[in-house]
Amino acid sequence: MRACIAQITVDAVDVAMIARFWSAALGMQVDMGTDGAAKLYPPTDGRASLPPIIWVQRSHQPKTTKLRLHLDLRPLYGRVEAEIHRLLDLGAKRVDIGQSGHEGFTVLADPEGNEFCVLHEDPYRPAHSDRLEPEALDINGPPDQEAAPRPS
Repeated sequence: MRACIAQITVDAVDVAMIARFWSAALGMQVDMGTDGAAKLYPPTDGRASLPPIIWVQRSHQPKTTKLRLHLDLRPLYGRVEAEIHRLLDLGAKRVDIGQSGHEGFTVLADPEGNEFCVLHEDPYRPAHSDRLEPEALDINGPPDQEAAPRPS
């Protein structure tokens, strides 16, 4: 017998704003509850395996310290740097938690300061002795799903 992750819960002062951010970031559908909370459901188009549901619940206190548990994201298709820029355009912010700049991830935070990372490598691939910088990575996918280049 074993357990699986069925749901990830995010505390938020502004539930609607955080639900919109994570919905746009992950391509999930928002269901605003009558209790002031929201659930984000994975797409039903079969593009990805079913990830956990994300439940955004109301918190009366803003985040004050670094999270001890966080999400690690990676783009389904396209370049890692393009995904980082897309998330920044959605309202994410770069966060310094003491990283050296040589990690295999970029640390960001959602609009309420909840940290998450964008991985520079696929965690399912064997570890490489030479890490790639995010702009050098391209996650191959169908050509019609490639990330559009960011305007200069």
